[in-house]
Amino acid sequence: MTASYSAHRSTLILAKLAALLMLLAAPLYSQEARTGRIVGRVIDAEGGMGLPDVGVQLVGTTKGTQSGVDGRFTLVDVPAGTVTLQVRRLGFQPKTVTGIVLAAGATVEQNVAMSAATVTLQATVVTASAERGTVNEALDAQRTATGIVNAVTSEQIARSPDGDAGQAMQRVSGVTVQDGRYVFVRGLGERYTTTQLNGTRVPSPDPEKRVVPFDMFPSGLLQSVTATKTFTPDLQGDFSGAQVDIRTREFPVHRQVTMGLSVGANASGTASDLLAARGVGGERFALAGSARNLPSVFRRVGNFQGITLTQQDQNMLVSQFRNAWTPDAGRGTPNTSFQASVGGNDPVLGQRIGYLLSGTYSLSQEVKAGAQRALADRGSTPGSTNEIDRFDGEAATSSVLWGGLANFSTLLGGHSRLSFDNTYTRTADNEARRERGEFENEGIAARIDRMRYVERAVMSSQLSGEHQLGARHKFEWAATGSQVTRDEPDRSEFVRVIERDTPDGPEVLRWLNTGNGGAVRTFSTLDETSWQGKADYQLEFNAFGGSHRFKTGGYLRTTERDADTRAYSISAPTASAEIRELPPELIFDGRFAGAHDAVFSIAPLSQGGAYSADDRLSAGYAMVELSLGSRLRLITGARYERDRLEVDATSTLGEPVNTSRNWSDVLPSAALNVAITPSQNLRLSWSGTLARPEYRELSPIKSRDVLNGDDLEGNPNLDRTRIRNSDVRWEWYPADGELLSLGVFAKQFDKPIERVYRAAGSSSRFIGYVNARSADNYGVELEARKRLGFLASSLEQVSAFTNVTVMQSEIDLGEAQAAATNRKRRMVGQAPYVVNAGLTWSSWTGDGSATLLYNRVGERIDAAGDLPLPDVVLRPRDQLDLSLRFPLPGGLSGRADARNVFDSPHKTVQGTVVRDAWRSGRIFQFGLQWQPR
Repeated sequence: MTASYSAHRSTLILAKLAALLMLLAAPLYSQEARTGRIVGRVIDAEGGMGLPDVGVQLVGTTKGTQSGVDGRFTLVDVPAGTVTLQVRRLGFQPKTVTGIVLAAGATVEQNVAMSAATVTLQATVVTASAERGTVNEALDAQRTATGIVNAVTSEQIARSPDGDAGQAMQRVSGVTVQDGRYVFVRGLGERYTTTQLNGTRVPSPDPEKRVVPFDMFPSGLLQSVTATKTFTPDLQGDFSGAQVDIRTREFPVHRQVTMGLSVGANASGTASDLLAARGVGGERFALAGSARNLPSVFRRVGNFQGITLTQQDQNMLVSQFRNAWTPDAGRGTPNTSFQASVGGNDPVLGQRIGYLLSGTYSLSQEVKAGAQRALADRGSTPGSTNEIDRFDGEAATSSVLWGGLANFSTLLGGHSRLSFDNTYTRTADNEARRERGEFENEGIAARIDRMRYVERAVMSSQLSGEHQLGARHKFEWAATGSQVTRDEPDRSEFVRVIERDTPDGPEVLRWLNTGNGGAVRTFSTLDETSWQGKADYQLEFNAFGGSHRFKTGGYLRTTERDADTRAYSISAPTASAEIRELPPELIFDGRFAGAHDAVFSIAPLSQGGAYSADDRLSAGYAMVELSLGSRLRLITGARYERDRLEVDATSTLGEPVNTSRNWSDVLPSAALNVAITPSQNLRLSWSGTLARPEYRELSPIKSRDVLNGDDLEGNPNLDRTRIRNSDVRWEWYPADGELLSLGVFAKQFDKPIERVYRAAGSSSRFIGYVNARSADNYGVELEARKRLGFLASSLEQVSAFTNVTVMQSEIDLGEAQAAATNRKRRMVGQAPYVVNAGLTWSSWTGDGSATLLYNRVGERIDAAGDLPLPDVVLRPRDQLDLSLRFPLPGGLSGRADARNVFDSPHKTVQGTVVRDAWRSGRIFQFGLQWQPR
């Protein structure tokens, strides 16, 4: 009775408390249900910079605020309905923005562009929709940048069928996107283009080259992708083609959840009989098992120097390798991908946190149909070539890409912003190749089986801050840590001679059991860690009737890299013909490696070795942006960079070699921007930049390209390249989304680094790196974007665009390269022209679109030749892509793509000889994306 009474009394008390809380909360809830938020950013219409300390007033009320860091502002508890904002700042024309429709409990993003004050401070009144268009135009990096840039923004990407940064970059003038992922600018090779993520250098998953796969960045996460083609002192100085900066979305206004799934097919591979590389498990997740690792005993014996191996020791070493030498038969799998992301701006313990979380996974099947390769030999007449060592075959690769993005951002007091950005990406390529041909010098026919697995990973974390110190002072800083790993475990190559015991007898495959190429296993690892820190201070000041900016800062980067490649050759010079005829998996299954067997011999190959690099880069700069009247702005300054580099290399059989470099450079820059009219700009710039050799290029160790049969060796005597750049560009923006520009550029290279072809051996060609004497590069860029509504009203939603870059270069190799076929020629990797063109249709609502993209890159030198052989040249390809997007019910949208429609062959030639050729197949893909509204 007492317990029942107590329970009843407790229930009554809880009910009364709940009712009281509801009564207290009701006004708050009612108020929240009747109000919303307005957030945005106030910028300078001329320069595109955020304006702090701008008064933002809600007309008809006492509610107001001031813009803070980078011009950002937030108005809370704004009554629902149609409201008006008024913005004011000394030195700028006041502006009133009308027609802002705010629903109860909602958030509206409204940016505002302010123009410098004229003599009469007349206020400007615009509607909200018109102001959004003006802001998009003002925010466009190409129009407001201090240097010459080309950019695509999130608004442009959202109205296009582009699914990732690589596809978006295809629209940028002078940019070529190879294999859908690698970006080259102005036809220059990858050493002249750098890539940044959120303003900090991003490492490459293939650290031996300066290339970053842009398809790892989904378009839904992008704020903008900008290619800066001219140097200013606040940029790192080791580029001349472009510095590409990928900016991920920040501080989203509304919570967004997106999920996407796509399935595709390669017409030459999916559901077809293909080769399949033998695995150990985990390859489809880029997490191969330990069975691929270099056996631990090989680390103990090292390079075999100073020890005597008995036959029993050699048998034991041979038996340690994984018994996988020839590819399996398989079926081509569909291309699949999945993506999920969530972003928002929610309160956490009273502090609003902006966040983006995203994960992606893709599995694709790549083929090389009709693959052929050969070497070139001198012909019977001067300048002619003969084909030798011709091999034909096929190759198939299963590729995996997965990764994640976790970005966080918050505003502190309106005048400081902290960001914490994290990226992790992992890829794997599992390749099998089989080919048949002849070794001319040996007079034998052969079949070669190769299997190769490459695993890469990139991790990057960045903590950054922006602090607005009053109206005129701004301080920014960032600290970044990144790591790159590359693992190529257990590459195999097995060569069998094709023989006939009698002239009319059947073909017999026998292991080529002599020399260093009959049975080879290679293990390669690379690990790179980098720490970066930078700080920038900016001061705005008024003098001589104009507004000016001064900026200074510093940068530090430390990089440590360790790379190790070990290659081993197995032979059996005393093996009988019957043993050599066995399949390799039977030869190496242990039956001939017993205690009393004397069949195998093993030795390390010279195509291997290890190197480590310790790189310390420090930099400081100062620059000023001066207003010279109402139409002229001069940006000038200089950057000092000091690079201390140590590379220690040890070949498989050689002595250690140390390469030390201590480079100090002053990199000046000057640019003059002329505002001819409000819609036309003229830009002139001059700068000095540089290109440093890659660590691998300074390492005098040999490596073997298993696909092309190339032997590659670094050069410890390489020096950096100094570059002088000049640019002139005229830009005209006749209407929103329309552009016409014409630019001219010229570059002078001192000691450019060239990849040169030396001579062909019995089954390979030798490639090295040299400093040429000088080089010149110049060209013209034309870009046009135009709506076609002027032709017919039915074409109002159709836009045509094109950008054409025509280039010419000449390199002088100097007397030291007297054996070169052409001591004066085009630079290696330099295309004479790049053509991008397309048509885009967008529905009135923006939910549907259709896009046609065309790309062609001119003939490029892949490797320079030595006498008497000509240069190795990569032929042009015509590439056509189609994409269609369409809305579906329930927050779904569909997508259909056709890539590589022409399926033009990839072809590399040397004179009349086809060095490499294959077709990659047409790709068709269909996908769904779900984004609840």
